[in-house]
Amino acid sequence: MRWENLTAESGGHSRAADAALFGADAVVSRTFDTPEFRGITFHEVRARSIINRVPGASRMPFEWTVNPYRGCSHACVYCFARKSHSYLDLDTGLGFDSQIVVKVNAPDLLRRQLGSRRWLGEHIAMGTNVDCYQRAEGRYRLMPGILGALRDHANPFSILTKGTLILRDLDLLVQASEVTDVGVSVSVGFTDPALWRTVEPGTPSPERRLDAVRTLTGHGIDVGVLMAPVIPFLSDHPAQLRATVRAIAASGASSVTPLVLHLRPGAREWFMAWLGQHHPHLVRRYERLYAEGAYAPKWYQRRITRQVHDLAQEYGIGPARAGMPRRIPEPPDPADQPVSEPTQLTLI
Repeated sequence: MRWENLTAESGGHSRAADAALFGADAVVSRTFDTPEFRGITFHEVRARSIINRVPGASRMPFEWTVNPYRGCSHACVYCFARKSHSYLDLDTGLGFDSQIVVKVNAPDLLRRQLGSRRWLGEHIAMGTNVDCYQRAEGRYRLMPGILGALRDHANPFSILTKGTLILRDLDLLVQASEVTDVGVSVSVGFTDPALWRTVEPGTPSPERRLDAVRTLTGHGIDVGVLMAPVIPFLSDHPAQLRATVRAIAASGASSVTPLVLHLRPGAREWFMAWLGQHHPHLVRRYERLYAEGAYAPKWYQRRITRQVHDLAQEYGIGPARAGMPRRIPEPPDPADQPVSEPTQLTLI
């Protein structure tokens, strides 16, 4: 494994002149014979830097990130971060799901970097590469120290997660929100249980994630839902979009933001192999839809965005003032629903 090739300046794209984020002599690999960790190897490292600058060419709306883990046991077949495992000579398929890099000194290192005179207190985003509340966090407990450091320095931050483990740190989030700007987003792309079990097998169910939204909002934490990804031909039927937005509204989320599936190198190969196994009749349609690159065509993205925004307005998400009750209409009678087109899958 090329541990020494991960550098603070390159963010994973190594250059020989850069100082390595951690050296091979600092790696300790462990396995745990418990049901939740069976088949997973944890590579414990001592990082040399924990606040990472986002490359200038990135589409991300933030400049700084903290990622205490690499690899993710959520095992989402579409995860765009899979490519980052290749920088360590690790497999981007099963290896990404089961070879987890743990930066065990992340809390102490972050506290030191936040206290540096060179740090200007800018916003830090977490969960933007892999989930900081994935299964490993239950054992390594890095986030309490990270949140405590951010709170003590009144440094603004945001978290994106599919993990209900965030509720363990509810008190820290409330404390931090009293001294700085705290943003929480929970990712729920769809509510179909059959699709969830095959495409996001290591995550809590969408229903449990929305329960976490209820709990967070009930304690005064503003929570938006990233409706991501919307998966073409699998979760994009109007009835599916309606069911998802309605469930998000019922959870008390303050906003919903749709994001159509994108397939970057590393993720694309793994997702297409999964698609060929589970939905082979869709392979050609995907090859045509994503023929121009990692992103679906603009017309498709705009269509999904318009549909979700219209539904959000109908269910009272977004413009409504905080604390206002939302009217959640009764779900329509299934007998009144239009019959799906032949290309739209029905998952049972």
